Amino acid sequence: MLPSDWKICKLSDLHTPTVMETMLTETMFTDVSTLSPHREAAFFYGLFLRGHSIESLRRDIDIAPETLARWETLQHRDPLYREAIEVMVPYRKRVLAIFEALITSEHSKPVFQ
Repeated sequence: MLPSDWKICKLSDLHTPTVMETMLTETMFTDVSTLSPHREAAFFYGLFLRGHSIESLRRDIDIAPETLARWETLQHRDPLYREAIEVMVPYRKRVLAIFEALITSEHSKPVFQ
């Protein structure tokens, strides 16, 4: 028999949040309208100019399909995940589109010798 002050918890209560979920929680409490997708894309573009691979930067900017699938299953239990899908996903896609435009403009610049 358990002492009366012990709490029995569900297995889901033992879930340790992933890094992305932690970032999501911190970001969701920030007004998304104050965030600048242009500034974030410029940050990633700077990393590209310093030699980081385009593919790794794209993965860092975008939301992984596994993460999105997890959010979609969790949105029915927690409205935070629904908000993540409605707010964060379009924001990340916007950052990725701006980053792609910066990369494209870099490749189309003439090289002067």
